[in-house]
Amino acid sequence: MKMEAVTGILNTTIAVIFTWVGYKTAKMVWKYTPYSYPNARIKVMEARLLTEQKFNELAESKTLQNFVVSLEDTEYKEYFTDVSTYSIEEIERALEKALAGTYELMFKILPKRSRGFFELLLEGWDVRNITNVVKAKLANEPASDYVIELGTMLPKVKAMAEAKTLEEILVILEGTPYEGLYQKLLLGEIDVTRFEAELYRMYYEKLLNYALSRKDDERAVLEDYVRFSIDKLNMLTALRAKKAGLPAEEIKEMLVPGGTIELDPILNVDSFEMALAGLESTKYGHIIRSVREEIERDLNALERALNDYMITKVLELERVYPLSIATPLSYVLMKEREVRKLRAIAKLVENGVKPERIKELVGEVA
Repeated sequence: MKMEAVTGILNTTIAVIFTWVGYKTAKMVWKYTPYSYPNARIKVMEARLLTEQKFNELAESKTLQNFVVSLEDTEYKEYFTDVSTYSIEEIERALEKALAGTYELMFKILPKRSRGFFELLLEGWDVRNITNVVKAKLANEPASDYVIELGTMLPKVKAMAEAKTLEEILVILEGTPYEGLYQKLLLGEIDVTRFEAELYRMYYEKLLNYALSRKDDERAVLEDYVRFSIDKLNMLTALRAKKAGLPAEEIKEMLVPGGTIELDPILNVDSFEMALAGLESTKYGHIIRSVREEIERDLNALERALNDYMITKVLELERVYPLSIATPLSYVLMKEREVRKLRAIAKLVENGVKPERIKELVGEVA
């Protein structure tokens, strides 16, 4: 073989290798670099999450005014500037706005390709708000008391709460994904329980489809999170329904597809206790066993334990995929838990509960 031919082959080989290396490098840069700045910033924000010592200090507040003053050296200060009467309603609204601010920050600092998931998480608050308002209206209760200051359609939700008639709400929901379901409720084709279940089915289907449309580590993180969220919702729904004595077929219609555990075996058992025992044979059995006695007294204990487990799981995913969507997701989950604790402390302070009891109760909030 002539030297020119050998040289040509070598040059072609080297060009192919450099092209491949360049492609792989560009792919890695596209995949990981956009998360470098936001994730570093989020780590700084994590360090400013409230400590147990701070929660204990807040538990000693004795008055809601003292509670607000105690938060002046935290990032919540800016959200309490409009608080004047120090009522529980004002404080809860301020905390909800702080949580909304967290979502807004995620939209601002995250790479464009990741913002869609956090927008979908906000849509979950839309579903909660719509459900709360409709239930309140049907029960002739003041619906505005049940509106949470979060979501992508907050102005519409507030308009729904102020609506004079149920028909007026249909007009407000016109053009939204929820119009058809609400119309069925108005026509009596479904009851409010089925209305709520279908709203959540629609929401989680959208969330799961988004997760499955992602690639590589982003898909791994989001799919794991969404499927766990569905499992959590289904377990709590099934147990609450068993406690209420609902039949298996009715419970089945309330469950959301897309979870990882088979719940059919527990739907036909005779009691809540047997259903709980059935869940102990699933992969979440260790969580249930850890709080079994508390669950039998208060089902919210299971929700708290599952919330904690979810954060732990996402933090584990963050260690596996450090430059990924796992970091902002874990931070949002921890921020939501922090706000839940602050709301709980504020309500207990308002009710005059003793500081030591507040510390004990808030330690259970997750």
